[in-house]
Amino acid sequence: MDKEVMSLRLSYRVLLRREPEGGYTVVVPSLPGCVTYGETIEEAIAMAREAIELYVESLREHGEEIPTEEGTLEYMLTVETHA
Repeated sequence: MDKEVMSLRLSYRVLLRREPEGGYTVVVPSLPGCVTYGETIEEAIAMAREAIELYVESLREHGEEIPTEEGTLEYMLTVETHA
């Protein structure tokens, strides 16, 4: 008998950082270690989508809890530094 597969729609914030040598590194803060790269913003987003899907699939296969963004607060701080 086939195992029933439930489909969930999960949303994750991704942070893109332009790299000095070109391209963009993408980090998914809610999924520790979920980092990828793309030459363009569009490619970086596509790679992030794939990385998230594989990450969540691995968690499911190992019976681990799937992190969500629920309860996550985001705030940007600006600090002044002295040289």
